[in-house]
Amino acid sequence: MQFAQRLQPLQSNVFADMDRAKSLALAAGKELIDLSLGSSDLPAEAHVIEAIAQSLYDPSTHGYLLFNGTRGFRQAAANWYEQKFGIKVDPETEVLPLIGSQEGTAHLPLALLNPGDFALLLDPGYPSHMGGVYLASGQIYPMPLKAENDFLPVLSDIPANVLAQSRMMVLSYPHNPTAAIAPLSFFKEAVAFCQQHNIALVHDFPYVDLVFEGNGDWGLGTGDWEKALVPSILQADPDKSVSIEFFTLSKSYNMGGFRIGYAIGNAQLIQALRQVKAAVDFNQYRGILNGAIAALTGPQAGVQTAVNRFRQRRDAFVNALHQIGWYVPTPKATMYIWAQLPSPWNQKSVEFCTELVKQTGVAASPGAGFGKSGEGYVRFALVHEPALLETAVERMAKFL
Repeated sequence: MQFAQRLQPLQSNVFADMDRAKSLALAAGKELIDLSLGSSDLPAEAHVIEAIAQSLYDPSTHGYLLFNGTRGFRQAAANWYEQKFGIKVDPETEVLPLIGSQEGTAHLPLALLNPGDFALLLDPGYPSHMGGVYLASGQIYPMPLKAENDFLPVLSDIPANVLAQSRMMVLSYPHNPTAAIAPLSFFKEAVAFCQQHNIALVHDFPYVDLVFEGNGDWGLGTGDWEKALVPSILQADPDKSVSIEFFTLSKSYNMGGFRIGYAIGNAQLIQALRQVKAAVDFNQYRGILNGAIAALTGPQAGVQTAVNRFRQRRDAFVNALHQIGWYVPTPKATMYIWAQLPSPWNQKSVEFCTELVKQTGVAASPGAGFGKSGEGYVRFALVHEPALLETAVERMAKFL
């Protein structure tokens, strides 16, 4: 059989490669400590599960779910954004349910890019951002993220000839994999830049709540949005002139396996994404949307509990690394540690991760898997309790 050329760049990715390495380690009898995948190990809240469970007994939830049937969820999402960021949102034209934010980043390029058009992506960045561009037969212009620039792209470095062919820019802060955060001033710069060059500004926003300092409970009615450590892109573009933002309930509400998120922002971008989505699927099971409504509108104490758990893990893991002489910065957000590799591994991230899991059973994600500028780093996901994280560091100390 002959297959489309667009599949060529999709033949391997960081998660698939590490999955194979983990399988080999297990087959060799290693006890696996998997820090390679950012899938929360914490459970969804009881009131969320109950809402889904009750839906199962309602036959009206068992059929196809079209756009009009998602109105309750879209209204809950709009209210959540207004409460959290002080931004008015029209649930009819500015919100679209998604099967996780990854669906949005994968499908939106199909609505924006003609073959050969550029997408401006963070390097390193989340692999699905690249995958959607490849599926749309677009070109990628990587915007390097460097420690000396606080892992923010330098927009003025983008060549004029690339800008002339660019149709979208994808940002994502708090950032996976570097755990960097972006101030509102940078977002305002990015909005002005995209307005000037007629570029759609896409913000992938999974880690809005996984913030360890500075935000407090600012999302629970304080209204002090300007001072928030982690702003929404829509705060920099309140008229939604060029911007769309993707939110998922995977991280804040531990609902990764339920595959529920939404797009929010510019009505034209929402409509374009809706057209693509209509050709691909209907929507999730209505019971999952009922669970999502319960998460967004119900008690929020569970969100802070999860943040506290990840803060404890961050502190334990960073302290353990420091004790073995591996000095890494303490991230202010996300569930990741972005660690610069020590010699002799400093330009061999794939080899480091492959050998590490082979010899110790500790699995991590190589920085090179997130883009060229990720080489020299490794990403650890804090998806285990402190004692097991400390055990992982002990094993790494022997390996090093």
